[in-house]
Amino acid sequence: MRAAVIGLGVEGKKAFESLLRNNWDVYASDLSTKLNLENMNLPVADINLLSKEKRLSFIIENAMIDLGFTNPEEIDNCDAVAISPSMFGTELANKYQKQGKLLCDVLTKHREIFTIGITGTNGKTTTVTMIHKILEKAGYNVLIGGNGGGGFEGYYDLILEAEKGDYDVMLIEVCDMTLNFCNYCFDFDIVGLTNIGNDHMNVHKSIENYKNTVKNFFKGKEVFISKYQDFKDELESSARETNYFKETEYPLQLFGNFNKLDAGLASAISKKLGIDEPIIKDTLENFQPVEGRLKVLHLNDCDIFIGKSDNSSAIHSILEEKDFHAIFIGTPRVNEEDRLDILNEVVNHNPEVIVLFPGLEDTIDYAKMRLQSLNYNGRIEIANNLDEIVAFVAEFSFEDAIFIGGNGQDAIIQIQIRLEEIIESINKSF
Repeated sequence: MRAAVIGLGVEGKKAFESLLRNNWDVYASDLSTKLNLENMNLPVADINLLSKEKRLSFIIENAMIDLGFTNPEEIDNCDAVAISPSMFGTELANKYQKQGKLLCDVLTKHREIFTIGITGTNGKTTTVTMIHKILEKAGYNVLIGGNGGGGFEGYYDLILEAEKGDYDVMLIEVCDMTLNFCNYCFDFDIVGLTNIGNDHMNVHKSIENYKNTVKNFFKGKEVFISKYQDFKDELESSARETNYFKETEYPLQLFGNFNKLDAGLASAISKKLGIDEPIIKDTLENFQPVEGRLKVLHLNDCDIFIGKSDNSSAIHSILEEKDFHAIFIGTPRVNEEDRLDILNEVVNHNPEVIVLFPGLEDTIDYAKMRLQSLNYNGRIEIANNLDEIVAFVAEFSFEDAIFIGGNGQDAIIQIQIRLEEIIESINKSF
């Protein structure tokens, strides 16, 4: 079998790798030639590179990649097409949808599995992981994945894996930018909404548009919504059945009311599935933070709160519950100016120190300009690398609390790992 992957963003790269792992031949293309292919595990020694003006072609044993152009004949000769979720609804995607060549229409076993989708702005990965652990403890065989940005292998990996296994439940993290794509590709039996917040406004343009996309996604489905959620009446009117959840009453090993809400959603869905209360309680009370998400470390006199929090809604939820002497913020990509709204929340919190570090990209100059426009009068520091970040953490480690977050999950995970190593080393020396 041969598949075409059109678009090599996060999901496209993951689709390419998943198809190769499942022994498909693959043709992939992207109109940009400025893509980082390092994480695609291409066997460099076996690559035959063809270059013509601003076009590049990579040819390996069972795959071909075109950058700067797309070859329609190659796509037409494929058995299935995996489009980037952002392309869903375009003329090109509609063409292959009408032909029945989209991968989710060629392989269909995933639509036979009982499917739970978790979407929203913040808390998706934590909620999905909580439900996964509960269901596995209850004896279910669970296929878990979805949004590549959440650390999973991607939507197409779910479709491919479903063909091979005998699963009771498929559990999907649904990115708010891929709602229409997922609505077509998967048959959701239950959908949980963590929250609707201020993120990806470069795509949604407004909260109103985002809400309307969620409303359309809810049509005909059984949904779970927070009792505090804005637009409750509108969202409920679109759904087939609506269930409301609130914060869990179980003691958690996680910080923050927002995590209690995520646990409340996980608990509500699990109870709907008939999972015994003791299993839910034990799982949630012993649940540990997901890698890269908010956790608390202790160094000298200081509580270090660290975790990805890449939008102003996430930062607001954290800062309203705790005072921080210093706040470290990873910067967003160049085209994500709306994520600089994080700094508005930070300045409102008015810490003594703000430390900026490269998160997804080195946009520190943009961040400094935003701080200047907000008339922040505290101390501003720049940490250009991991060593400099650690040095600032050491300087502030005798304060009550500091926060490290913002954009750049990989960078934040590296900081977590380094700090945990330092803390473990100190503890061993006593």
